[in-house]
Amino acid sequence: MRLGIGGRLKYRLFLGCVALCLPGISLAGAELSAGVWWVYQNASEGDGDGEFADPALIIYGSDDGSHGPWGFSAEMRIGTGSFSNAETNNSGDNFTLHKAWISYQLDENNQVKVGKSQVPFGWKTSNFWPGDMLQGGYGDQMDVGLKLSGSASNFSYDVAYYTQDDWGKTSTDTVDDNGHWGSSANGAETYRKGETLVLNADMEVADGHTIGASLQAGKLEDLAAFTANGKARDDGDHQAADLHYYYTQGNFNFKYRYIDVQRDFSDLATCVAATLCPDGEIENQRHAIHLDYKMNKWLYYLEATTASSDTDGNSAGTVKAFAPGVSYQYGPGWLYLEYLWQDGFIDSFGDVGEGDFRAMYISFDFYF
Repeated sequence: MRLGIGGRLKYRLFLGCVALCLPGISLAGAELSAGVWWVYQNASEGDGDGEFADPALIIYGSDDGSHGPWGFSAEMRIGTGSFSNAETNNSGDNFTLHKAWISYQLDENNQVKVGKSQVPFGWKTSNFWPGDMLQGGYGDQMDVGLKLSGSASNFSYDVAYYTQDDWGKTSTDTVDDNGHWGSSANGAETYRKGETLVLNADMEVADGHTIGASLQAGKLEDLAAFTANGKARDDGDHQAADLHYYYTQGNFNFKYRYIDVQRDFSDLATCVAATLCPDGEIENQRHAIHLDYKMNKWLYYLEATTASSDTDGNSAGTVKAFAPGVSYQYGPGWLYLEYLWQDGFIDSFGDVGEGDFRAMYISFDFYF
């Protein structure tokens, strides 16, 4: 495995190895732990026999509360099951930092985070292996920048500014929500997301009922131009709006979100000239729901999404995806049984395409 990130990463890996030998260990104000996961999958594109695949080792680090208003959290994943892509992430290999942030508690209700953290845009996917489905690009986003979060009474808010989606100059990876913001692979460089402002607000309007809205807008950087002459050009634009609703009653949870997406590639001259980027705007709308019911150590859930394109020249109709599942907490981890069916997808430019994919997943994880 090619590390090439210097002594700091080696030190973190050393601490992670110590944590593997001594689970739950605390070192100098840090709490370290780890986990593993993998999946058995049987997909419609396979030979029908299925396979065990995509293992990952996950190393976690966080503060133990002894640093006053300061805190930190980090998660490193190693392996093909990292929900990352060697052709798009900063490492160029099957390992990545899913998150790494430092926080400062301004007061009882307000906190600032600097580093790679969750983008406050609607709600993230809750299933394990089927992933974001047709939320692609706006599900479990983890970007690098600055975020202010706060709450007061029944209201909460986030204001964030992200300079990029991952570490380095060319990464197009958001880890769990991978593959929807361009490509940085050699010979196939397209674009990346950058300079993104995100606003989010949620309000509990009645007992168990919360409504919210999120907005994000930013630039698209022409990676083909960067490859050609070494100069970054932020000539494209992206924006999206999200309206969401949560309902919680006892052991039952329901979530809904509507997403409106726009991206403009027309000014990414080098990428467009090389026919690597679309010449114009893409527009589409998505809907997503999540339902779950908890019964002792069992969790039963369903996620469903739809997407329809308004992009000129896109003939794809409304596409759908469904992922029913059940998980069981057996002690140090969970077992998951999930099914995925979808007749469409979201491509790397954020637009809608038609397809046919079905898969059954049995996933395993263990934390120590």
